Amino acid sequence: MSLLEKFMAYAAAFEQAYATDDWSALDPHFTEDAVYETIASGPFSNRTEGREAVKVFFKMLIASFDRRFDTRAVEVIDGPTERSDRVWFRWAATYTRAGLPALRMEGEETVVFADDRIKYLVDRIPDATTEATARYMAEHDARLKPIGG
Repeated sequence: MSLLEKFMAYAAAFEQAYATDDWSALDPHFTEDAVYETIASGPFSNRTEGREAVKVFFKMLIASFDRRFDTRAVEVIDGPTERSDRVWFRWAATYTRAGLPALRMEGEETVVFADDRIKYLVDRIPDATTEATARYMAEHDARLKPIGG
């Protein structure tokens, strides 16, 4: 199986976990010592180490951000491309909530594999995106669903 095929299997498992909130679907895709990092400004910056901690972080992030909206649409805007031991792509995610303008975020992701599993997953979010998202949240937070809701 190519790295692109492994990545696509992981992406499908992530969407399954997102839909069911059963993050154990990610177990076969990450090494036990996997690292997830977000390189971004301010509160968007994050580094989580260990497969179990990564799953907990994803669950918390989805509950405290994504699920506060009515819909989330993710698209690949460049790639994915295989580069040595990794897969790289640019993404966009659009979040909507009835009565509010849509929120669009963009970034790039690199997925580094070791032993057929993800060892390091990093999202890079440009300052313009983090600043726009922070402004959106400051303006519309009260009209979003409650955290965990």
